[in-house]
Amino acid sequence: MSRKPDIIVINPDQMRSDSLHHLGNLASHTPNLDALADEGVSFSNAFCQNPVCVPSRCSFMTGKYPHTNGHRTMSYLLRQNEDNLYRILKNNGYYVWTSGRGDCLAGQQTKWLKECTDEIYNKCGKNAKDEGRGEKGEKRYLSFYRGEITNTQDDGICHDNDYVWTKGCEDLIRKAKADKPIFAFLGLNNPHPPYHAEKKYLDLIDENLIVPPKAPSKPEDKKPSMQYELCEALGIGDWDDENKLALRKTYLAQCARVDDFTGRIIQALKDTGRYDNAAIFFFADHGDFTADYGIPEKAQNLFDDCLVKVPLIVKLPKSMQSDSGINSNPVELIDFFATVLDITETEAGHTHFGRSLKDTIADKNIAVRDFVCSEGGRLQGEEHCTEEVENYFGVVADEYAPRINIQQKNGPQHTKAVMIRSKDYKYIMRLYETDEFYDLSKGEERNEIDNPEYAEIINEMRSELLRWFLETCDSVPKDKDARFPDDFYLGTVNAMAGVKVSPLIKGVMKLTRNDFSTLINKAIKLLKIDTNGFYNK
Repeated sequence: MSRKPDIIVINPDQMRSDSLHHLGNLASHTPNLDALADEGVSFSNAFCQNPVCVPSRCSFMTGKYPHTNGHRTMSYLLRQNEDNLYRILKNNGYYVWTSGRGDCLAGQQTKWLKECTDEIYNKCGKNAKDEGRGEKGEKRYLSFYRGEITNTQDDGICHDNDYVWTKGCEDLIRKAKADKPIFAFLGLNNPHPPYHAEKKYLDLIDENLIVPPKAPSKPEDKKPSMQYELCEALGIGDWDDENKLALRKTYLAQCARVDDFTGRIIQALKDTGRYDNAAIFFFADHGDFTADYGIPEKAQNLFDDCLVKVPLIVKLPKSMQSDSGINSNPVELIDFFATVLDITETEAGHTHFGRSLKDTIADKNIAVRDFVCSEGGRLQGEEHCTEEVENYFGVVADEYAPRINIQQKNGPQHTKAVMIRSKDYKYIMRLYETDEFYDLSKGEERNEIDNPEYAEIINEMRSELLRWFLETCDSVPKDKDARFPDDFYLGTVNAMAGVKVSPLIKGVMKLTRNDFSTLINKAIKLLKIDTNGFYNK
């Protein structure tokens, strides 16, 4: 086909890299994703740039790090004139579709939303009914664990938002014009907590093969305060193995559901003959504790692999070369942005820091990065960067209340930190707490920051981190501002000519207002001004 490739993005929320069967989780059930990895490339060392939803999405949709423009909170989304992949592709001939769960574009700016997209699919499904949280004070009350979903249809599935949005994306593909490329962003809620799933998917998970969660950290492990306080506040650190495994089984069932819905999108592409010319990107915005360290859900400034290491599977159009299978090179989610620009032969109107994965997809011996970074948290005193206990509908979000109460403290709990990670080591700099260092061959359970054996490596990683910040600390817009107001330009030329000639040069001004000297020189030639003595005067 001569037209540009379709770009299909499937973006589950809060899915860990180790939830995929082909990456070693024997208990998981992900046949569609495993098959996609066999045909395309699955990156086993892909990392998000922030461990929560909005900052991560603002990052991978712009190719900028969260710190570059300050997108490091849940309430600062992409605003008017912040260029992004939606807008870039729409301006380059794509039909741009996104499900209601975008978590990227500022929702209050309706004109901006229309400028960036052709269709925001806002239809909603049913709310799932499940076993519930139990009574206040019970162990599972703050755990996000809800068990089996009971309000299913004849197909054994609850027709919730994810179901409706997936159907909407299928319909888009089946009805799309043959000569019009589509960009579809299917943002899914699953496997984001609450941890609940239909029996259909629970039955796919062999609980005997589930890897037990990591034990809660001890004081001598020298972990950050947020981790210790979350474990204490959410109350599952002392759960027995049976309950922890039940939670993890449910999470894997939610991942199996995501796999099922992914298969439906793939089938729609095949049924319509669009599959061979489609680029499919499957990746999560971040991961989930899933009872590791005695914690459910996530945190905004913790960087354990379960939170920042995510699935990333890429299937390029058939015409493009692919060294299929698992690729262990370290990559970042902002590389998604650069890769889409590369394969669509499109340019961004802004400076970005993503690196195209096209070469490493073609040959896994080619690495695009030596290390990856992720960041989160706030300065002390940045109260506007915390979340509210009440959610967006004015309902007190009890399960999130303990975490948000910790965030709102004036101590170091919710403050800034940044991770730099190679294949072998991980270093985390914390602004108000002890730094962290891990030899990944030994795991992440014990902080080795004070071990003199690693002093040289730690200093090298600090230097790399400083260089990274220097390279990415800002992004200068490519359009230029006028240095002076219009009246100043006109007045200058009038003074040179000795008469009021402003109307004669307004057309020239529109073309040259960003370059004062060019404007003056053009005016001199146009008006045949005698400049002898003018500048001295």
